[in-house]
Amino acid sequence: MKEIFTAKTVEEAKALACEKFGVSEDRITFNVIEEAKKSLFGKVKSDAKVEAEYDLSKADLSVMYIKKVLNAAGIMNVEATVTEVENGAEIELSGDDIDSFIGKKGEALDSLQYLASLACNKIDRDYYRISIDCDGFRERRKTQLEELAKKMSANVKKNGRTAALEPMNPYERRIIHAAVSEIEGVTSRSVGEEPYRKVLISSTEKKNFKNDRRDRRGGKKFSRPQKSFDITTSFEKEYKKPKPEDTMTGAGLYSKIEF
Repeated sequence: MKEIFTAKTVEEAKALACEKFGVSEDRITFNVIEEAKKSLFGKVKSDAKVEAEYDLSKADLSVMYIKKVLNAAGIMNVEATVTEVENGAEIELSGDDIDSFIGKKGEALDSLQYLASLACNKIDRDYYRISIDCDGFRERRKTQLEELAKKMSANVKKNGRTAALEPMNPYERRIIHAAVSEIEGVTSRSVGEEPYRKVLISSTEKKNFKNDRRDRRGGKKFSRPQKSFDITTSFEKEYKKPKPEDTMTGAGLYSKIEF
């Protein structure tokens, strides 16, 4: 990225470049096109012109994209702290109104993270992983999910019945699996297709249920039919309800977007 900056002095022009690119001066290559000229009496006759060149990294592109989206949503003065990690970067966002953007379960934050990854990985084919957090939300959410895993596991161990959790994204499902793996007597697995993919928690202990009943006349035993286990969650039942647009012919109001 190249841009020419004009100011009364070369130093002021460089400062403008740093402000525009959002980085320190040592990360920018400067070329002084023209020094400021002064008249005989010391007044500035012409401004200084400096060409600034800055190679944007994938993390920089991600931050620029994130701020652009947030600004468009009316969220200004967002601060982004970037920590470089192996094959990617962790970006911590902070600001006065940023909490309102996250969403109850971080849906908006997940969407922004996905889009920022797409934006920065357009440069080349080397995948660069972007992880976005906001005021420690990820850690708070992780604690909530671990507590949920413990609670559901306790219920499963008590009644022996498999429990189906609400659909979650891959990151949250991994947290559940990790928490369940630490609990004796239960196991977990993921089933279904996105966006309905969810975690099932099952007991590893065999329980003897009284499903046999004696025939009064012959004294023979017969087994009570086992009820099938419905793993459809309330989220799916609500999401799959017929909607007015389902009866429309043609492509409908919206077309599918593929990346």
